[in-house]
Amino acid sequence: MEYTYTLDEISTVAAALLEESPSKIFLLYGEMGVGKTTLIKEIVRQLGSNYQSSSPSFSIVNEYETPKGIVYHFDFYRINDYQEAFDIGFEDYVYSGNYSFIEWPEKIKPLLPENAVKVNITLNANGSRTLKTS
Repeated sequence: MEYTYTLDEISTVAAALLEESPSKIFLLYGEMGVGKTTLIKEIVRQLGSNYQSSSPSFSIVNEYETPKGIVYHFDFYRINDYQEAFDIGFEDYVYSGNYSFIEWPEKIKPLLPENAVKVNITLNANGSRTLKTS
């Protein structure tokens, strides 16, 4: 799947990502400021959460209740090695059967499940974003 979109079109991209993905585990790759958290916020909203989602930069993981189950949002930007993710029980979260959205997954590579959807987001010169999944 590949989409080029502006922030005004993010709801369409979020809906397509949810509909077309074979897994509930998403690995979000991209530079700082590219819109990973913004996309996750929209997905959490579309899943029916009544909570305003935000980046878990300092808490590492945020949890949201939705009519479609619990959603886990991880941000591993500030960790030093994958052992820190292991220590918070990352594997229990990610293998729970609930939605998991993981920012900076490259920091915990040894712990990543094989069935996760890789989401690469790049910022284009005109301000749009390109999202590619694999």
